[in-house]
Amino acid sequence: MHVTHGSNVGLVRKNNEDSYICLEPYAFAVADGMGGHAAGEVASRLLIEEASRILRQQQGDVCNEGLLKKIIAGANAAILKKADADERLAGMGTTASIVYVWEKKAIWAHIGDSRIYFLHGGNLTQITTDHSLVDMWVRNGTITAEEALHHPQKNILTRAVGVDSRIEIDTGEFSVSAGDVLLLTTDGLTNMVENDKIEHVLLDKNIENKAACLINKAVKNGGTDNVTAIVVEF
Repeated sequence: MHVTHGSNVGLVRKNNEDSYICLEPYAFAVADGMGGHAAGEVASRLLIEEASRILRQQQGDVCNEGLLKKIIAGANAAILKKADADERLAGMGTTASIVYVWEKKAIWAHIGDSRIYFLHGGNLTQITTDHSLVDMWVRNGTITAEEALHHPQKNILTRAVGVDSRIEIDTGEFSVSAGDVLLLTTDGLTNMVENDKIEHVLLDKNIENKAACLINKAVKNGGTDNVTAIVVEF
């Protein structure tokens, strides 16, 4: 396994509200915070701290979708408690995308619009569904996928961690084998770099640090948001 990762504040934002963790070779997570007055980075950090606390205990041992759900639910409670204690943090929240690799399987949990991609057999697939207003409109036929790319309400989420005591978390699993590639990323990358360009980078065996390459492309294309990427090559 070869893992590269990184995060960049971008060219517009003053602070980085993304957080992530790499516990090689078994656990990876990204979180993209939201909320004013640095509240977003508080929320994403709380999510990653909760993930780190539980996943480090696993040490690559047996895992299931229920455990990953427990992590996100625990972070949800922690964020709500923190916001309740400090009115400056009211309304903060975060996305969450977590992957746990165990016995040739990738087990995942997700909420929000950060994404998990899987490259297999030369084809890139988006594993997660964006929990956003425009994605919902695309799925019900209100707007086209092309219209969604630059829609003014593109960043409005329909689900996030830390905004409600009851949350719905997507989970799943899939098999991994030699030659496959995993990508976990925040929307600072996917809003700035098209999927075919991402696929091209992941397929290029001459690029040693694929995460850095993808992040640099997002910044070069405008860097309007924080951008975080974790690339896991099997």
